[in-house]
Amino acid sequence: MNRQLTQIALVVADYDDAIKFYTERLHFKLIEDTILSDTKRWVVISPGSGGSSILLAKAANEEQRSRIGNQTGGRVFLFLHTDDFDRDYKSMNASGIKFVREPVDEKWGRVAVFEDLYGNLWDLIGPRSAQ
Repeated sequence: MNRQLTQIALVVADYDDAIKFYTERLHFKLIEDTILSDTKRWVVISPGSGGSSILLAKAANEEQRSRIGNQTGGRVFLFLHTDDFDRDYKSMNASGIKFVREPVDEKWGRVAVFEDLYGNLWDLIGPRSAQ
């Protein structure tokens, strides 16, 4: 059996604000932005080539709005792997990304925790520092 998890939904308050944050500050690619109705769009972003993508899903009711920024009860929600931790960490800092845990070297690599536009926690993960 060959299966892959290719896409996850991330609940957001506004499509355009989320697109701007992810494409301009995290340098994700906008894969698709299709209007489905007066209130719903199919918006897909990706951090790079291949692999998984994120569907930006605008909250449609109060229950969904209550989940914005806290889809996992305060735990790290998403894990962004990079081939150059120091490059991406510096770039993210320069673009105003808020890090809530500074970089730490672990046996398996380097990790820092940052917040997205809405406060969801992400791990930035890469190879150990050469220093």
